[in-house]
Amino acid sequence: MTKPTGSPEIPPGSQADRPKTDLDPQSDTQPAQILADYHLLEGPHSRSSELLTLLRILYDYLKGLRALHFVGPCVTVFGSARVTESDPHYGMARQMGAAIARLGFTVLTGGGPGIMEAANRGAREAGGRSVGCNIQLPTEQQPNPYLDRSVMLRYFSVRKTLLMKYSYAFVVCPGGVGTLDEFFEALTLIQTGKVKNFPIVLMGKEYWHELTLLLAKMARLGTIGWQDLELIHTTDSVQEAIAHIEHKAIRSFGLTLVVRRHFPWLLERGLLRAKRAAADLTGLPLK
Repeated sequence: MTKPTGSPEIPPGSQADRPKTDLDPQSDTQPAQILADYHLLEGPHSRSSELLTLLRILYDYLKGLRALHFVGPCVTVFGSARVTESDPHYGMARQMGAAIARLGFTVLTGGGPGIMEAANRGAREAGGRSVGCNIQLPTEQQPNPYLDRSVMLRYFSVRKTLLMKYSYAFVVCPGGVGTLDEFFEALTLIQTGKVKNFPIVLMGKEYWHELTLLLAKMARLGTIGWQDLELIHTTDSVQEAIAHIEHKAIRSFGLTLVVRRHFPWLLERGLLRAKRAAADLTGLPLK
């Protein structure tokens, strides 16, 4: 089969007809690292270009694995980057970050502003470990100032993998499309047995009310199982969320504090201050 010759007519006002802007993936002004996902997903390229993409993805994984290897067991907090400090959800996430740190976990977020900043800030203020796994975007995503360690990545898929890899629980605060993506990613991995049965907590009953109704409808129609709903705990209470995480993560998996030894000759960096803070918080000796 041969491709037709000539170019099809493009109606005025279509996507291809619109002017390029600073936030347009097709804009020549965008840095190459911000367009990494766009380049990856737009279709086949030359073999050499695909090889370079593969190497960039490998480098993203290598950078992330090295940065996060010594952060300890984490609880990942998802939520909107657009929430401001005056929003009640910011205060809730800040309290949650502090409570997670007091439980002995590292608080891991996407490293940006909003809910992510609030959770990292709470952990830092409680003397716990605060880590961010950031992504290069043209808007919103600048590292917040409450991180003990941060890694900046090109690819969303790498970032999502790292946010899942080190966590024993997932706290989903109010957020938008990205938060929903991360929530359903975690839920799918648990449902399909790709990861262990780690707890998922939805913070904000009113905010997530329609979502929980949709999930119940899916269970009634048989597109998911009723047992899948048991993977999710919805609450407004930080204390209730922490009790659920303690029961489902610490007790169920028998977690104890073990700090991995790092080798300076491999250019590895431990979190010494965070190690001592974890020992003080949990009462467990450093190993």
